[in-house]
Amino acid sequence: MRLHAARTPTFSHQPAGPNPLSLVTREHDPVLAPELVDLLAPEPGQTAIDCTFGAGGHARLIAERLGPEGTLIGIDRDPTAQERFSRFAAEAPCKALFVGADFVAGLRALRGEGIRPDMVYMDLGMSSMQVDAWERGFSYSYDAPLDMRMDPRQGFDAADLVNEWPESRIEQVLSRLGEERYARGIAKEIIRRRPLRTTSELVAAIQAGMPTAARFGGGHPAKRTFQALRIAVNGELDLLNEALPLAWDALPLGGRFAAISFHSLEDRPVKQFLAAKATGCVCPPELPVCVCGHEPEAELLTRRAIAPGADEVEANPRSRSAHLRAATKIAFDTRTGEDD
Repeated sequence: MRLHAARTPTFSHQPAGPNPLSLVTREHDPVLAPELVDLLAPEPGQTAIDCTFGAGGHARLIAERLGPEGTLIGIDRDPTAQERFSRFAAEAPCKALFVGADFVAGLRALRGEGIRPDMVYMDLGMSSMQVDAWERGFSYSYDAPLDMRMDPRQGFDAADLVNEWPESRIEQVLSRLGEERYARGIAKEIIRRRPLRTTSELVAAIQAGMPTAARFGGGHPAKRTFQALRIAVNGELDLLNEALPLAWDALPLGGRFAAISFHSLEDRPVKQFLAAKATGCVCPPELPVCVCGHEPEAELLTRRAIAPGADEVEANPRSRSAHLRAATKIAFDTRTGEDD
């Protein structure tokens, strides 16, 4: 079930500005930024799609390489990102376009416009600004309304989930999307304490639903539950699974795709998608010779995911769990007529 209905995309064109662009964003530290730029290898005059603009940390580095004849297209469903994009575009040394939508709706809209980017990249999960905005309710570190919507215009929020969904479904969400070992006990406690309206009330329910020993060590006891609810409220995995083929199909031969993920539930579909694209023959193993004629569509640029170094983790602890994967498109899928 899709929880987030994609809104009609809004487009905002911004001309290239005359001023040089600072390589450092004041709002957050972009994770694995040099590694991402090296893998995408942007060149002057090319077009790049940033599927998750956020604060634009990665976009700033990419834009510097694209130059006046290049174009940076930012997609983000968070309305606050458009203001940040306007500031970015005012200084960007390339042309800039903002698409206000989730990345599935955004990629579909750009395809409808006939845009064929040279590179597409994603920085998955929630942004630092969303975590730090207490009123958005993403963090278990302070009391706030129980919200967790990446797009505040969306009707469904975390309070609706914990107060309206049946116990069995809440347990399933915590177990599948949070890999929470104590999902059953936490779900029971959430039901018992309804209605829950604030993050502090939810944290209290989580702690009460866990064994005493489990509340200590291994990070904050609410971490996995908050992750699960955020993913469910925003339909993040559904959108990711839809966006991967859209992003890949948008690329020309030689185009590059990259994604930065922050937990295994994000990294796994990216890994599996790129591995499948890099696979040749798909005939059953019992056949002595290949009859499918299928050729690999991708050359992996990262055989194993790239993780932040010790210096980056020390400077930005939120980068600790990041994984970067990338690939180059070397062939079209002739079975689907993608090259038509």
